[in-house]
Amino acid sequence: MTEIPQPTAGVFDGREHQLPVRIYYEDTDFSGIVYHANYLRYFERGRSDFFRMIGISHTALHAADTAFAIIRMELDFKRAARIDDALLVRTTYDRVKGPRLFVSQRITRGDELIAQAAGEAVCITLDGRVRKPTAEMVAMMAPWLEV
Repeated sequence: MTEIPQPTAGVFDGREHQLPVRIYYEDTDFSGIVYHANYLRYFERGRSDFFRMIGISHTALHAADTAFAIIRMELDFKRAARIDDALLVRTTYDRVKGPRLFVSQRITRGDELIAQAAGEAVCITLDGRVRKPTAEMVAMMAPWLEV
């Protein structure tokens, strides 16, 4: 039986996680340009795959009564992306302060900046109460945070 290849979770370049994303017809609006809300989806994939690549599983987080909620997201759209574009979602987690995680993200097409985001997530229990990330999680993130 042939093994089915797994989707990429991206790669790291220094502190920066890089996730390739292809633009499909479903990502665009009637003008043929990526619908603005879809950039939030790409940024989410970047944040999630960052965790996956450093060994933090969302399934394990769920089992440990832990999740994350985005409480702030500042977006700047610089250029339009279109069908068939190959984009790169670039994610860095900058710091952890109490229950909050600060993240910087960019989407590029080659050397062109398409969109950028500055976000803040808060660690919560599954019933929505704020909690600090575990010491183990912070230790797993430590090599990737700003010094």
